[in-house]
Amino acid sequence: MKPTLFLCLALAAACARTDHMGKPPSLTSPRNSEEFIAMTNPPLEIPVDSGRPEAAASLWAGTTSSLISDRRAATRGDILTVVIEIDDEAQMTNTSGRSRSSDESVSIPQMVGIPQRLNEKLPEGGSFDNLAQAEASSSYKGSGNITRRDKLTLRVAATVIDQLPNGTLQIEGTQEVRVNYELRELTVSGFVRPADIDRSNEIAYDRIAGARISYGGRGQITDVQQPRFGQQLADVILPY
Repeated sequence: MKPTLFLCLALAAACARTDHMGKPPSLTSPRNSEEFIAMTNPPLEIPVDSGRPEAAASLWAGTTSSLISDRRAATRGDILTVVIEIDDEAQMTNTSGRSRSSDESVSIPQMVGIPQRLNEKLPEGGSFDNLAQAEASSSYKGSGNITRRDKLTLRVAATVIDQLPNGTLQIEGTQEVRVNYELRELTVSGFVRPADIDRSNEIAYDRIAGARISYGGRGQITDVQQPRFGQQLADVILPY
């Protein structure tokens, strides 16, 4: 790696941490997101006017201000609530073993008298009766045990940022909570069917196709828990 490239990477990593040096981490502006763009650029709605005067005062209009309109998210810019209730547990145990042994021996006791004549010329103790003998053995045994428990209960508001040609809605939601010098970030995105959104304008996380849920954060505590940038780079490059 060139020294200039290494220096640039080090400076980039340092700049990310200097944001909250001696102060709480900065919150991301909600205007710099796909959600804000979807809200400020909704799809064009062409009203259907029958030309009759009483149509403007009808209670059966299909607009969002109507008393009978569907309040569930349906178009770009609409907001819905994503309910995240993850309570998963996985346990896996594997055991494997392998053993192998071999024994090979070679001898030439008789061969038209040649071994007997050669035995006389061999050093003391040498004989073709036991020309070669080899033994080999190997054994392997491995075991592994994985136990994992994940539990997460959250609710986050998401925005419809796009509507696919088949009617499926693409949603994206972000949430940031700052407590003292630590910032917690929650992001969720994916694709949902309008029919899966309930009457309360909520949808469960297990009904989101291609769901991407991230719950993490940044701040002074997170920085201390992470290895140094140089140490992470050394772990990747060094073969030992």
